[in-house]
Amino acid sequence: MRVLLLYPEFPPSFWTLRETCVFSRKKTLLPPLGLITVAALLPREWKCRLVDLNASPLTDGDWEWAELVLLSGMIVQREGLLSLIREAKRRGKATVVGGPYATSMPQEVLAAGADFLLRGEGEPTVPLFLAAWRAGEKSGVFQHELKPDLTASPLPRFDLLNFNAYIDLSIQTSRGCPFDCEFCDVVNLFGRKPRYKEPEQVLAELEALYRLGWRGTVFIGDDNFIGNQDHARGILTRLLPWMESHGHPFSFWTQASINLGQAPALIDLMTAANFSDIFIGVESPDEELLAAARKYQNLRNPMAESLHNICAQGLSLVASFVIGFDQEKPGAGERICAFVEQNHIPVVMVNLLQPLPNTSLWQRLEQTQRLLSHRPSGDSYGLQLNYVPTRPGAEILREYVDVVDRLYEPSRYLARVYQYYLTMRPTRRFLGLIAAKPGRPRPHGRPANRPLPGSAFLELRKLLRLLWRQGVLAPYRRQFWRQLAGIYRGNPSRLKKYLVTCGFGEDLFWIRKLVLQKAAQLGLRPD
Repeated sequence: MRVLLLYPEFPPSFWTLRETCVFSRKKTLLPPLGLITVAALLPREWKCRLVDLNASPLTDGDWEWAELVLLSGMIVQREGLLSLIREAKRRGKATVVGGPYATSMPQEVLAAGADFLLRGEGEPTVPLFLAAWRAGEKSGVFQHELKPDLTASPLPRFDLLNFNAYIDLSIQTSRGCPFDCEFCDVVNLFGRKPRYKEPEQVLAELEALYRLGWRGTVFIGDDNFIGNQDHARGILTRLLPWMESHGHPFSFWTQASINLGQAPALIDLMTAANFSDIFIGVESPDEELLAAARKYQNLRNPMAESLHNICAQGLSLVASFVIGFDQEKPGAGERICAFVEQNHIPVVMVNLLQPLPNTSLWQRLEQTQRLLSHRPSGDSYGLQLNYVPTRPGAEILREYVDVVDRLYEPSRYLARVYQYYLTMRPTRRFLGLIAAKPGRPRPHGRPANRPLPGSAFLELRKLLRLLWRQGVLAPYRRQFWRQLAGIYRGNPSRLKKYLVTCGFGEDLFWIRKLVLQKAAQLGLRPD
């Protein structure tokens, strides 16, 4: 059996990273981990071919080769996913569709022509499909009431990936989140009781990436890496000696709740294992909105204190904010900007509230007939609301545009990046160099990674491109050089990470331009 696995293209979004991809000569941020996990659940004798449309084009030859087509996608990929299903049916191919969108909105997937629909996670549903396929069935919808034990999850088919296409690769150590935020669909998709892989499984996946030649960043795609802090510690304590014995081939980033800022020992373990970045949902500085949205974990300790601790302990922060909550008062955007600037949060993801299918928020709005569309786009940049807010929609949209305009403005962005890395503690290696005495081992020294062929040239190219764009062409070039000198003097061990984050700003500047253009088209801003 020849199986074609298809992953639709993403529309422009925060995670598209168009400019970073250009800088890095990559195609997209992350591979489709779900699809290559499903591929590992298929019979070994079946031949699999992956086409990630974010990384490579889909050709007539791919279609002709395939006997069976498997597709997956998220809500933001809706249009591309439905289009691929229709094309597969036009070509007479049997189709199997799963993933977050198919699970949440099965009617649309079936209407587009899917033969088999897998709702929920693949570990229990793929065997049900295979049994039906072997029995000669031509269609069916499969789901399993119980969430799977991840100790039985297979090693993903990393061999199907073209590593050169991706900025980062990804693994997963758990699914589910112990929290129950009203607007989040994690609980609906993966449950409130987290399930975990054993440390041996995690190390086996990293070993597979290592043996296939990957050297670089790995995203740990858990819904909340510290949802169970004992599990996180168990992973980290096993990861430390593995990293040491392999020459520290990877750096890591992941998602976590803000209570990480109250666990300095856990942060220390993470940085020792070479975690560099953390994505945290702050959502709003307004405590009454957080309480109404059941984001209680953000209320247990002062958020500013937790974020400061994360920086001070050596983790770079990406913070998410949302505009459009119920009972939100005018000026919410201004309060978000003030909070971000007071805490020097460098990278900020700004979202319009998007009620997602089957969340508590979705159900509440549906019951009160406040849903304007049962087809959420997952796209903030279209500047459309799919629900009736509690204050004027145009006011919400204007505030959203104002926040993007202000926080993604280059000079303001670079000022925050500078302050953040100036106050971050030096790297562990730098502290070890200071502490080491002549003739004695350096306590925090790390063996240097062997660079991949051409990687040194690529890094130099990225640096020169950044210096040209922000240090020569940009109207804020004097600020760029002044801050660069300040970081070199004040916190030199963070210079590389500082420059990387300056480069990430190019993506945010592009998003700002995109949003302002759309706002002008809609009459929310003068052209």
